[in-house]
Amino acid sequence: MFAAERRQRILELVRSSGAVSLRDMARSLQTSEVTVRRDLRALEAEGLLDRRHGGAVLPDALSHEPTYSEKARVAAVEKAAIAELAAGLIDDGDAIVVGAGTTTQALARRLSRFRDLTVVTNSLLVASALVRARGVDVVVTGGILRGSIHALIGSAAERSLSGMRTSKAFISGNGLTAERGLSTPNLSVAGIDQALAHAANDVVVLADHTKVGIDTMCQTVPPERITHLVTDAAADPGELGRLAESGTIVHVAAVEDQRLPRAE
Repeated sequence: MFAAERRQRILELVRSSGAVSLRDMARSLQTSEVTVRRDLRALEAEGLLDRRHGGAVLPDALSHEPTYSEKARVAAVEKAAIAELAAGLIDDGDAIVVGAGTTTQALARRLSRFRDLTVVTNSLLVASALVRARGVDVVVTGGILRGSIHALIGSAAERSLSGMRTSKAFISGNGLTAERGLSTPNLSVAGIDQALAHAANDVVVLADHTKVGIDTMCQTVPPERITHLVTDAAADPGELGRLAESGTIVHVAAVEDQRLPRAE
């Protein structure tokens, strides 16, 4: 396993559990604790986690908002599979809302296949992905640019959505639990995500396994408002079951194992 792949897996372990011991990481990665310790030092230097005696934790887990570059490092294969499955929930002729995030950006890349679609978004990355999509009309909200996530936020962005009604909102976030629903660490981001959800009849949450079971500071979409959840098979089955019991339709994307074979 290459260092980049190993460190991505470490981030996934820490994000899914909140805190992981050095021993458990080494066992999961089938490598030595010395190697894991070296990886932890590198990840801490990038601000992606905090080392603790005998392991690692998320940095300020409730209030830390990962940047786009941090998110892009995590669960890329799973996000692509989630995006492909989510695209199947869209029909030609729909008007949809697409929020900010690396998973929603992956969804946007798959929307060029549609011949008649309207996409409302606050994400510059989503809008950029649709520049050459001839069958897609793109409506970008106003607002203040939040550079860390390449998205428009604030009261102007929220007001621009107030009179809209679309069929579905595709929204991501930083955490998802059956108790509180979708959440984010930032109050301003929560405000625009709430406005995006309010502008749609149905809310579709796109959340890979590293977000399921994680709770952050600001609730954006309560569980009873989530119509669909699209996730991957590594998500906590208990949490998925509780979400299904609350009325959410849970879709699990099949993820191909793209890891390189071990050298003999």
